[in-house]
Amino acid sequence: MSDLQTVSQTSNWTPSSRDFASALTTLEAERARRKATNRLKDYRPYSKQREFHALGATKRERLFLAGNQLGKTIAGGFELAMHLTGRYPNWWEGRRWDRPIAAWASGITGESTRDNPQRILMGRAGDWGTGAIPGECIVLSSRAIGVPDLIDTAKIRHVSGGVSTLAFKFYEKGRTKWQGETLDFIWFDEEPPEDIYAEGLTRTNATGGLVDITATPLLGMTQVIGLFYPEPNTPDRGLVQMTIDDAEHYSAADRQKIIAGYLPHEREARAKGIPMLGSGRVFPIAEESLLIEPIALAPHWPRICGLDIGWDHPTAAAWLAWDRDADVLYVTDCYRVKEQSVLVHASAIKARGNWIPVAWPHDAYQHDKGSGQIIAKQYEREGVAMLPEHAHFPEQERGNSVEAGVSDMLIRMQTGRFKVFKHCVDWVSEFRQYHRKDGLIVKEFDDLMSASRYALMMLRHAKTAPKVRPRHDRAPTQGAWLG
Repeated sequence: MSDLQTVSQTSNWTPSSRDFASALTTLEAERARRKATNRLKDYRPYSKQREFHALGATKRERLFLAGNQLGKTIAGGFELAMHLTGRYPNWWEGRRWDRPIAAWASGITGESTRDNPQRILMGRAGDWGTGAIPGECIVLSSRAIGVPDLIDTAKIRHVSGGVSTLAFKFYEKGRTKWQGETLDFIWFDEEPPEDIYAEGLTRTNATGGLVDITATPLLGMTQVIGLFYPEPNTPDRGLVQMTIDDAEHYSAADRQKIIAGYLPHEREARAKGIPMLGSGRVFPIAEESLLIEPIALAPHWPRICGLDIGWDHPTAAAWLAWDRDADVLYVTDCYRVKEQSVLVHASAIKARGNWIPVAWPHDAYQHDKGSGQIIAKQYEREGVAMLPEHAHFPEQERGNSVEAGVSDMLIRMQTGRFKVFKHCVDWVSEFRQYHRKDGLIVKEFDDLMSASRYALMMLRHAKTAPKVRPRHDRAPTQGAWLG
């Protein structure tokens, strides 16, 4: 039976056309009101938002790094609404609370807190209950002093029968305003100062609660961003990045138009959630000019691999193919793993072609602390096609200069002669945050950049694939170098 039939039968009247239209209008208005005051029921996250939610099941601290207007604040607000109310959808894979929680939602200023996290959670002033928290769950709220329409505290009905507490905070009040409370959940909308983040995290220690940051990294590689990016520095931390290409509400034409509207030096931060490095970037090149879908490699294109040695920082390898006719280099694959043995790394390198010559750095002449053997020699004994000498340019004046290698890479990028297959995500991650400080290249998270540079330095030793493969793989001749 339809809603209109119910109205007709319970009212004992014969509907005229005017009555019918009026009743229909009333019903449509009621449907619209219910929908507007229970938006949580219809929340359907994009894949990156869902990945962020799911990460809460295993990570206590999370950073959702995304461009502007892509849905990061929506994700942060709707997740907090679920925890406050206990209303989790069937698809939910993140953390759950079966009891009321105490939570803070915060922003940079009182005004930005009101206009962003508060609006997403509660709705706009005068339309409370039209945000992520269903209107019927809002028990009461009290206004903050000093900022028009900013809520100080709200009580939210939980499905268990209890009541959750939600307070709104902002960074400009300083660290002292973040002290004292014990909380289950804190949401930082946009990156907080380091001392505020540390204080907020402390508020959740006793409960083992969650701390979320949803941010566009316009401040660059700050201390807080560095806790998560490019790799989280503790097992308790997790990172999800969302670019404009992951925002399903934009068409390809929309994306192009939006990106073109941003200032050039802000495009990668605002469209892709990549921390701004400005003039400090080693390679100030747009990714679109580098990244390509994988292509078939011509058999006559020589190949070479560059290897960077590590332990506490990753051992990394980059594979390059050289189209000599067009003089274009392609990064076709990459490998980056830390705290593993030479045997593990050697197996990964050989699996991609044990005939491909491997360029390696001068520090591979060092002796392994465990075995006492020369590190480069260990790789050779495992069957890796190590070149006879460390990576260097043929010109004596350039030697193994880092700046000379970086310069060659940059010139190739600027002239369209350096391309990277899109599946090399670790390579792209390093490229994005490879930067200078006080004019010097920062030697952190640069393993694949270094490996690529070594390969470029020794490009003259690149080889084409053997036409006839032997029945059994054979290791390079022992003792051909280093005595």
